[in-house]
Amino acid sequence: MSQGPVPVPTPETLQFWEGTAVGELRIQRCNSCEKFYFYPRPYCPKCNSNDVEWRVVSGKGSLASYNINYRPFPMFGTEEPQVIALVELDEGVRLMTNVVGIEPVPENLPLGLRVQVAFEPRGDQFLPVFTPDTAATIAAAASALETRA
Repeated sequence: MSQGPVPVPTPETLQFWEGTAVGELRIQRCNSCEKFYFYPRPYCPKCNSNDVEWRVVSGKGSLASYNINYRPFPMFGTEEPQVIALVELDEGVRLMTNVVGIEPVPENLPLGLRVQVAFEPRGDQFLPVFTPDTAATIAAAASALETRA
């Protein structure tokens, strides 16, 4: 279990946290304009409709931006660098998160890197974090080799 602050669900975020506890990434979707959106709220930020619902999404996306933080976070109990990232899900929304499971150096973090969700325990909650999508990376490399041939 990782150390650090434990998220406290609110009425607006309860469905999100219940999903992470069972290994699902849930995002809200507007039934009026059919757009996904994040952060959780009771109305659509695109069309202001309150006809919204929670949907389980793929958990796959790409790295849109990141910062490697080399300063230790005392409250997190680690002195290792942390990759603080903005991930764009395939469904079109962006999440602020961490990229884990990869050495935190710029060479390993090209923008557009395909990533997939994983869930890291934090107290009685589970945080969505992202790891490189190795299947997508292998498929892209194979495609690049075929193109060269």
